[in-house]
Amino acid sequence: MRLNEESLTPLYQQLMEDIKCSIEEGKYQPEEKIPSEPELSELYSVSRITVRRAVDELCVQGYLVKKQGKGTFVGRAKLQRKLPGNNTMSFTDVCRLNGQVHSVKVLTCQEVPARQDEIKFLNLEPGAKLLYIQRLHMADGVPIQLENNFYPLDRFDFLRQEDLERNSLFHILRERHGINTCDTSDTTVEIVRASPEHAQLMDVPVGEPMFYMNIYFLDQNCQPLFVGRQYIVGKRYVLHI
Repeated sequence: MRLNEESLTPLYQQLMEDIKCSIEEGKYQPEEKIPSEPELSELYSVSRITVRRAVDELCVQGYLVKKQGKGTFVGRAKLQRKLPGNNTMSFTDVCRLNGQVHSVKVLTCQEVPARQDEIKFLNLEPGAKLLYIQRLHMADGVPIQLENNFYPLDRFDFLRQEDLERNSLFHILRERHGINTCDTSDTTVEIVRASPEHAQLMDVPVGEPMFYMNIYFLDQNCQPLFVGRQYIVGKRYVLHI
């Protein structure tokens, strides 16, 4: 198996793509050990330096994991989902479609003052209060997303009484209160680095790359519902446009 030495794409990147394809096509299964660096070097007819760089990059991206004294293994399968839009999907459904078990822990539930963009989007009076609920979402016990949602207090005070660790938020809103979260007016995605607080909560190193999503949710009548500010571990998640 040879790489294209005449290509403008560096050999280590070609090797990365080939290993990623092998993982995505099921040649290498999650948590399966892959060939050693000398074996990959011989298999692809490239130097050990090229193999090491490709493997190190794939470890950073979460496709591979090095285990001291044991070798290099395929990482856990990444969660796959589309960016929020016309078909807003709960994290519970995302896990189910990816064959993983969802669990969630409520970290914060308190009143906070509304910020300027929240006042504008939610059509609130200056000085209005919001209900801030922070939850940690996990897939197969691994932290994936830190959810920070801000709700108009008067309309969503009932959420204080709901069991947000055993039930999907969207299910609660839809089935118990007749509120359908079916669209978003705007979603932005940035790459940020994990702060010490986020790193501790999500079991990643400080500075770990994360997606930061700012989402403005609408209901079935295109009326503003709430604002979400979510942090997602980049190496554990794939977003599709």
